[in-house]
Formats: sequence, C-alpha cells, structure tokens
Amino acid sequence: MTNPIADIEKADVILITGSNTSENHPVLSSFVKRAVKFRGAKLIVIDPRRIKMTEFAQHWLRPNLGTDVAWINGMMHVILKEKMQATDFIQNRTEGFEALQERLEKYTPEFVEGITGIPAESLIAAAKLFAGAKAGSILYCMGITQHISGTDNVKSLANLAMLTGNLGIAGAGVNPLRGQNNVQGACDMGGLPNVYTGYQPVSDLAVAKKMEEAWGVTGLPTQPGLTVTKMLPKAHDGELKAMYIIGENPMVSDADLNHAEKSLKNLELLVVQDIFMTETAKIADVVFPSACFAEKEGTFSNTERRVQRVRKAVDAPGQCKDDWWITCQLAERMGYTMNYDSSQAIFDEIAKVTPSYGGITYARIETEGLHWPCPTADHPGTPILHAQQFTRGKGMFHAIEWIPPAEQVDDDYPLYLTTGRVLYQYHTGTMTMKTDGLNERAPEAYVEMSRKDAANAALQDGDMVSIASRRGTIHARVKIAASAVDGTVFIPFHFAKAAANKLTNAALDPVSGIPEFKVCAVKIDKAA
Repeated sequence: MTNPIADIEKADVILITGSNTSENHPVLSSFVKRAVKFRGAKLIVIDPRRIKMTEFAQHWLRPNLGTDVAWINGMMHVILKEKMQATDFIQNRTEGFEALQERLEKYTPEFVEGITGIPAESLIAAAKLFAGAKAGSILYCMGITQHISGTDNVKSLANLAMLTGNLGIAGAGVNPLRGQNNVQGACDMGGLPNVYTGYQPVSDLAVAKKMEEAWGVTGLPTQPGLTVTKMLPKAHDGELKAMYIIGENPMVSDADLNHAEKSLKNLELLVVQDIFMTETAKIADVVFPSACFAEKEGTFSNTERRVQRVRKAVDAPGQCKDDWWITCQLAERMGYTMNYDSSQAIFDEIAKVTPSYGGITYARIETEGLHWPCPTADHPGTPILHAQQFTRGKGMFHAIEWIPPAEQVDDDYPLYLTTGRVLYQYHTGTMTMKTDGLNERAPEAYVEMSRKDAANAALQDGDMVSIASRRGTIHARVKIAASAVDGTVFIPFHFAKAAANKLTNAALDPVSGIPEFKVCAVKIDKAA
C-alpha cells in the first residue's frame, strides 16, 4: 500500500475494486465502514458481484468480467472532458500524459458501456465524484490482478491516481490489499524470481557483488529465475525434476488443477514444508514439519509495509522446527555453512543488505512497527510513499488498450465463472478447516447463481449440480443469492473436494505470470 491503513478514514472518497473487502479483509473493511458512516466519506464499489460493501456505497458499478482497463479508461476520459484532472500534479510530477490523453479519446462513456455493461451515466457520476475528492483512496485486491491483463489493470489504477493527484498525500494512494499475512514480507525478502531483498534486481551486477561479499560466495546468477506458473509446465514436460514448496498448497490453489496435479506428480522429487499435512504434502516425497506463527520469533511485514515483531507464545509440537532452522540445516547438508543463532541475527543481516530495511532493528520495533523504506537508524519510516517524488523520479503514465479475457462464453459454455473467498474459510483451508465452528458456518463448496440463471436451468436452491469448463468438472450445491448477477456464477476456491481451480483458466498475464483465475466459461447441469 502506498498509504497506511489508518489513512482510509482520512479519505473523502474511497474506490474499491476487485476486493470483497468485508469477507477477505474484514478488519480493514471496518476502516472503510467507519469512514462512510461516521466521517462522511463517499464509497464507490466496482465489482461484478453485489458484495456486502455495496450496501455502504454511493455508487456500485457492475462491470462485465475482465473489463477493468475499459472502465478505468472511461473514468479518466470523463475526468479530462470535465477538466477535473490535477493539472499541477500532472505537469510537475509525471510524464507520458499526452500519449495517455490520446489513448483515452475513444473511451467515451457510451463506448465503455458497450464493453463493460456499466451504464454511461453511472460511469460519469462515479468519475466526477472521485475526481472531485480532495483525497481519493483506491483499494484493490486479486479481482484486479488475477487476469491476463492484471499488470495493465494495476497500471491503469495508477494512471487514475496520478491523473487526479491522489498520490503522496494523506487519505489517498493506490493500495493493494494483500491476500495472506506476510505475503508483503515474502516479496520484500526476495521471494520473487527477479529480485533480491528490497526489490534489488538480480540483473544488477553491483547488487550481485554486494550479495556475494555478504554471503562469502562467488558466481551468483544475474538472470531471473522462473515463476511458479512457468515451473509447473516444465515439471509436466520433464524438464524440471524437483520442487521445494514452503507454506503453499498448489493442489488446491493452482489454476487448471488437473494439469497442475499431473505436473507435480511427474517430478522426481517433491519436498513440502508446512504446518499441516496439506493436499500437496500428501503427494510429497519428503515433508518438513514447520512451526506456525505463534511458535516462533521473527518479523512480519504487513499490507501497509509495516515491519512488526512476532513473538513465540507456545512451543511447537512434535518435531516441528522454525522455517529458518530447516533451511539452514538443508544448506549445511548441501555443503554451504549457514549459521545463525537466532531469528534476530537473520534480521540483522537483512538490514545490512536491504536498503529499505537498513534502519530497522529489533530494538526499534520492540513495541511498534516501522514502515519501510526506513534506510537509516534515525529515519522515522515512511507511512506514505511518493510524497516528494516517485522512485523513478517522475511518475509514468501508461497508455493502455483494453484486451478481452482469454476465454469467452459460447453456446457450449454459456456462463462466466469467477472465484474468490468466503469469510469463514481461509485460502485452501489448511488451518480454518480444522475448526469445527468455521466448518459449521461454511461446510462445503457452492455455486452462487442469480435467480434468473437458476430458473433458466430449471434449478432450485440447494440442488446438486455439475459445473464444467473446458478443463474439468466439479460438483457443488446451488446457492441462489442476491449478491449474484445474471450471466456470472461464483464459486469459493477453498474446498478441495469441489476445487474451483479444476475449472479455472491457466492463461497467464505475460508480465506477472499470474493466471486468469477470475474469468472462465462454464456450463451447469443438474447432477444425476
């Protein structure tokens, strides 16, 4: 997030898109609700489902799946036509505006309505409301990123924020809501194939030399590695022989699950490190049992870039060990001495080799976390990014054209499917499905349908149906819901017995490598 969570309550207008905030981020959603209810903030929700947050919204725009670039371009077209852009911000702090302006010319509200289904007058009203805010906050989640155009979607939201001057000030910003705890920290620590810690490029020879000196090695690679979405096809074809999976359950979470399962089972060696025996661990050759968050010392970096202490509350059961201890032991057995006497010693090294973490120490975050970048010991941290300038100097506008999703509905597969989460289960259910109370609230998968779509298929609430895509078939119960809209069905992806990802499309965003989880075509028939 460019801005801290608390800033949400300082916003005049909040735009939420691609985020079922009250179910996926229930604590954070309370900041939005308070801002609307008690502070007079206006809320715009742009989502293909009538989610709970729409009840708090002044405007709910319902786009067709996979049309985000089109409606964002349409809002910017309106803002320029109404001369509501932040002219000084654009002139002083950005470049590429002329190319964007030219690209936006054809994205009239009427043209956008033809792509998105959003009524032209609704788009105009929402655009004018957002542009008129002194501080406008954009919140988004995986409904924006999990498309073949996910990178373009994010760039388009950045365009909208820059066009309206909503970066570098309190109550504003472009704020991705991270899907799991410490996923921000994992990325910060180089859990990506093209960077070291703090997003230092592996292709930068100076960075490679610094890391070699810190670790006492030579010959570190200077070419990016593979994303997981490129690893699996190579495993399927026999080119990749072994995988080591830590804290992830791709046997439920990966797109086109049948293909993913074949890929994993084709490996010569599969190692899984996790706190429970997941569906993926069950097919592994080796399983390392690891400690959970309450059983270890360390730090988490949350969605607002705040680095916080995690303290051991209880001993880990059985043979479970800290993740770092397992890694060190494995390194020792592979011939590299990796000695640390504590998680604090590891964090001290992180600070030495990571400029954005350079000023953070255990002592400084003993009682309260710090936001990176925090480069020096006397730096207060950076709750709000880009206050004076962007990392690259001036912010770059990107002139982006809308492209349709990889898969369209047709006579054989007439309904669109989108996937997501429910309040009572978490990710692949590794932890939550061991809790009786949560299983009582959300015991099984379902397919959410509108009353009209159910009637067209002669289905009743609670009927067992088969849902098929071009990749697989699952069975689930029909849930006729007010949140559903005609032509689109929704299935939560948590449940291994009816894994929605057996249906989803593995088509990838060419930049990020993220699959298009949020759009595919399906058909639904009453189960025999």
